[in-house]
Amino acid sequence: MQAIKTIHSRTVVMPSTNIDTDQIIPGRFLTTTTKEGLGQQLFADWRYAADGTPIADFILNRPEAEGCRILVAGRNLGCGSSREHAPWALLDYGFQAVVSTEIADIFRNNSLKNGLLPIVVDDATHQWLLANPGVTVTIDLQSATLQAASREPVSFPIDAFARYCLLNGVDELGFLLSKDAEIQRYESQHAG
Repeated sequence: MQAIKTIHSRTVVMPSTNIDTDQIIPGRFLTTTTKEGLGQQLFADWRYAADGTPIADFILNRPEAEGCRILVAGRNLGCGSSREHAPWALLDYGFQAVVSTEIADIFRNNSLKNGLLPIVVDDATHQWLLANPGVTVTIDLQSATLQAASREPVSFPIDAFARYCLLNGVDELGFLLSKDAEIQRYESQHAG
């Protein structure tokens, strides 16, 4: 997992509310156990026609989306079924953070465990981001703030352990493995 300290990027805006995990990555693509290539299927039913050709006016198919690492979505992002493939697809596409006023719990947890930063902002900040697609945003994970253009930074909530893991580029297993010496020492002292 890649460490995240600061993300500085333009935004892609998808103002739809209730974007569920099946819209993020349709179920027919869940047969893989690897993350690679899922970015090609990200929003496949919105992004491609039935014959597989890109739909020209879908935001991810437009030139202004290229290189953007922050997705701003409508309220209730990631609702629906528990699907770890959803953050995998977003990451494989190139996104590092998603921003909304509400992010579904399971999707948020899957995102944090896989290195995608889910950010919940207040309504006023969200409305401004939706109204200004392509704006440059700086996310500072150390201070847990998001700053858009010349606006004042806004704080966002993040679990302390998840923040630690993201800042250090480790998942939960990597964190436990980093404590191996301490675990072994404890086990040897308490062997019965």
